[in-house]
Amino acid sequence: MNPALDISTTTDRVHHTSKVRCHGVRHDPGGGGINVARIAHVLGAPVTAVFPIGGHTGELLTDMLEHSGVSYHSVPIADLTRESLTVNEESTGHQYRFVLPGPFVTHEEQDAVLQRLREVAASAQFLVASGSLPPGVPADFYQRVADLCRELGVLLILDSSGGGLTQVRYGAFLVKPSKRELREYVGRDIPTTADQIAAAHELIDRGVTQAVVVSLGADGALLATADVDQKFEAIDVPVVLSGVGAGDAMVAGITVALSRRWSLSDAVRYGVATGSAMLLTPGTAPCRPEDVERLFAQAAPPVDVTRSPARN
Repeated sequence: MNPALDISTTTDRVHHTSKVRCHGVRHDPGGGGINVARIAHVLGAPVTAVFPIGGHTGELLTDMLEHSGVSYHSVPIADLTRESLTVNEESTGHQYRFVLPGPFVTHEEQDAVLQRLREVAASAQFLVASGSLPPGVPADFYQRVADLCRELGVLLILDSSGGGLTQVRYGAFLVKPSKRELREYVGRDIPTTADQIAAAHELIDRGVTQAVVVSLGADGALLATADVDQKFEAIDVPVVLSGVGAGDAMVAGITVALSRRWSLSDAVRYGVATGSAMLLTPGTAPCRPEDVERLFAQAAPPVDVTRSPARN
């Protein structure tokens, strides 16, 4: 619901007051759902992106998406599609990300997006709802998407934070929060693996979702279902060009693997490999399939986690 024209660039040092001279500017079509669609397309899956779009930034975004070969359905809105800026600081290796809130999307425009989504998703196996909600869109919007999926018999994979996650009460097949997003959801610190697994099961026990995948960055990932809890180790990537879009790539990898009828455990391992491959590309450039396959072959099998019986 909140696509972005992603701009990435590099400078020697980020500092206040004076001008920061940059070089090597790159533009990519972005936003969570579009990133997922681009990676799924690169991995060979038939995919269609659905999103609202407005203004000259929206036109540039759709031009680039069309050039990439990704199928899409855009819904015009009056306000301007946002931009997001990533600046890589060469002197320190730090990365700075500036994320704008996005356009105001009216109720009529929201309904138009849902109607287009209904038309496209009628023949889908999975629907991925990903990213932030822009101004004007109520926090329970993704619950409306979940209701649509239930009506159509489509499996919903949700990757959102804040109200976009907390306002979903039922209907998801899989939810992928980060550790921070999961901590915000349960409202307490979750420092250990047992804490994180217990927190993930709160979503399952409440009927929000059937499965939870917690992305842990350099610590790998966790999978929790009613039947199994597993820990997936991170894959060592010696040279990291950019961490932008790694979580979206993970979701894409999981979804593509599930569409191939892989087990959920193998799908998460493939997702970890896809997210790791994303670290090897600049900005939000899509990862390379050969990197995904190479890293997937290197990925260690998951380890079963014993869940503590005491959960809040």
